[in-house]
Amino acid sequence: MKRDGRPHHGPDDASAHTVEGYLLARTHREQARREAEDLCTRMPWLTTAQAEDVTAHYLHRRMELTRHILLTTAERAGQLREEYETRYTALRRSLLRRHTACACVLLTCAAGLGALASVSFR
Repeated sequence: MKRDGRPHHGPDDASAHTVEGYLLARTHREQARREAEDLCTRMPWLTTAQAEDVTAHYLHRRMELTRHILLTTAERAGQLREEYETRYTALRRSLLRRHTACACVLLTCAAGLGALASVSFR
């Protein structure tokens, strides 16, 4: 963990994220291929070449859609992270100001009581 409470991201984390992204992409691609093949089996009049074209076209469009969705989601996650970090910083500063004000009030009261006690015991 870093000093600011965020986890440390090193080269091992980057490699793990790369492998995870690759596996996720492969999973989406295989699922899209199965869907395309299922679609082609529902159209028995297609020739083999036509079925391959439909499969390729479906696969291409589906991967474009998946890429777009993932990029949009990642962009929004970045925006939300920035918004939450800004809000967290503002709340933390507000809390620090309140605690500082309370500490000042307590110190002032303690000093006043100490002065009052020293005057009254003379």
